[in-house]
Amino acid sequence: MNPNIERLKLIFIALFAVAVVGVLVWQIGWIVPQKKCEGAHKWWDPSSRVCAQPVLISDITGKTIQDKTAEAAAKRAIGRPVGPTPAPAPK
Repeated sequence: MNPNIERLKLIFIALFAVAVVGVLVWQIGWIVPQKKCEGAHKWWDPSSRVCAQPVLISDITGKTIQDKTAEAAAKRAIGRPVGPTPAPAPK
């Protein structure tokens, strides 16, 4: 067989193998962690590959959301239970 065809065949096989490894690294390193993070109702940052816990502004400021439907929607959006919050335990 022509040596140029053999050489081209090996080059294409090597390029295909490199592409397959690249796709596997992309899936395992970026896509799978992103799906796990978003499935847990957290925020995914693709540039630094960080999964962060969202925080309500009312948690930081201490002010409560007056509209109960808006509060329930905000809690559902970040994956928190919507029911009434338990009273703190007496000391």
